[in-house]
Amino acid sequence: MHSLLIHPALMDCRRLFLRNYEVWINIGVHDFEKKGEQRVLINVDLFVPLAESTPRADKLEEVLDYDFIRRSIAERVQRGHVHLQETLADDVLKLMLAHPHVKAARVSTEKPDVYPDCEAVGVEVFGMKDDR
Repeated sequence: MHSLLIHPALMDCRRLFLRNYEVWINIGVHDFEKKGEQRVLINVDLFVPLAESTPRADKLEEVLDYDFIRRSIAERVQRGHVHLQETLADDVLKLMLAHPHVKAARVSTEKPDVYPDCEAVGVEVFGMKDDR
């Protein structure tokens, strides 16, 4: 993946990430998908300005806690069935961008168990706050 940190608006940022967070969720448009949960892997990159993420006293409260990412995703998953991965990715992106210290975010979702002849099917979305 090409790094978004080369984007001029993100050059002053630190990238935090969560890789392959596995959740089980009711997701899909087909009848068989509505009868049970499927495994979904979620990846998140958050871009946080260095001024808001550089600890001076080595304390957790000086940075964005990774628990925010996991907790936000878990709460979204618990809301129930979603038809499309695009909807899930968009919802998670909105939750990430709602954090006051997040300047930009990238979210991807993957369903690794859909087809036997490929690793996964998925979607990725990116969003950035205006600097206004």
